[in-house]
Amino acid sequence: MEFTAVLIKIVGLISEACRTVEKLPAALITSGIVQAAAALALAVFKSPSGIFVGHGRAPLYLYYGILIAVIIFGFVEASAGFYVSGDVTRRRAVGTTILWVSILPIVLVAGLGGSVILK
Repeated sequence: MEFTAVLIKIVGLISEACRTVEKLPAALITSGIVQAAAALALAVFKSPSGIFVGHGRAPLYLYYGILIAVIIFGFVEASAGFYVSGDVTRRRAVGTTILWVSILPIVLVAGLGGSVILK
């Protein structure tokens, strides 16, 4: 499946989860796993390009640092999905906050080249 289609489905799942509390754990788990997998695929299969090349080692470390942070955040988000599923009504605020914060890593992965990996 194309990355853009996956991204649209995840955004749709996020918006449904904000309206319906029962869909919140599924949205957290799915979004976290897709983020972690896309970032891991970028780190393994795509070398840095653009502004990350030709300016020394610092941008290179920044590129891989961003990807590692997104991988870790993806796993934390998926774990939060399992935590929220234990008591959805009481843990809704935690899950919704993590879900809204997760939009930034999705954009970072897409901006670093996620569309190249998942085509």
